[in-house]
Amino acid sequence: MDSEPMQRKSSPSQAAGSASPRRTPAVTAALLMLIAVALFSLMDAGLKQLSTHYPPFQVGAMRGASSLPFVLLWAVSMRGMASLRPKRWSLHLLRGVLGIAMMASFVYALRTLPLSTAYAIFFIAPLLVTALSVPMLGERVGPRRWTAIVVGLIGVIVVLRPTGEGLGTWASLAVLLSATMYSISAITVRILARTDTTEAMMVWLLALMALGSGLLALPDWVEIRLSDGWLILGIGIAGALGQYAITEAFRLGEASLIAPLEYTALVWGVLLDLTLWGVLPDAITWLGAAIIIASGLYLLRRERVHAAAEHP
Repeated sequence: MDSEPMQRKSSPSQAAGSASPRRTPAVTAALLMLIAVALFSLMDAGLKQLSTHYPPFQVGAMRGASSLPFVLLWAVSMRGMASLRPKRWSLHLLRGVLGIAMMASFVYALRTLPLSTAYAIFFIAPLLVTALSVPMLGERVGPRRWTAIVVGLIGVIVVLRPTGEGLGTWASLAVLLSATMYSISAITVRILARTDTTEAMMVWLLALMALGSGLLALPDWVEIRLSDGWLILGIGIAGALGQYAITEAFRLGEASLIAPLEYTALVWGVLLDLTLWGVLPDAITWLGAAIIIASGLYLLRRERVHAAAEHP
């Protein structure tokens, strides 16, 4: 779960009444978003498999290093080496630190939590992005959107089971930490996109994650088993293709229309949990996830209404 929304302008929709048989940009964006979510879910399943054999920082290093060559090749082929030149090093370094913390905490959580449960808690991230946009970007959030954020937090509390085993587990708190790091990083993308290219942000994030996580993992480094080579390669390919797909999705479609498709990750989480580990989420997890998703969808709707009012 390390994808980030790209700050791209959506393509104009086709004129009303046109009967072109060709696929519209909105449909293409939706399909790409669904593909991206599926690829990231498969990547997360691979990370969960690795988490049982390697420390979290080492898994984070393998995640960054395995995807970096593919993303670097794509970036250079698209816009050349010049596009990778960072203009605001401080923000790139901050995103690197946030990425390391996000990945290590998420991998730590996956050691014991089912994918579906981890996803249910992580879905608080879009709500946190909206809340953090107030102090970090100076944006105005109205009472209805604040209400959606509070309802979403209630959903997280339901998943965490404050009177039972949920809130007391480090794994659940680790997912919350990961979601918080993701949210802050997503805010920095909106700031960094004013001066730096998408290619530079993607390449330097992976490079810093690989280097930083690798250095932190050195004291507890575990020799990589040859049998895990294909799994690591698969994680790298899935992560790189997923990042490309989500970037294209946000380039072609309106964020308010395609962002809700991220919630299909819960379906993939359930399917992968059942297929690979033979577990299913319980009723409390389903209830909490439903509350979080409903609040997130309402928030996206309010943001679309707000954007329409600002740009009639």
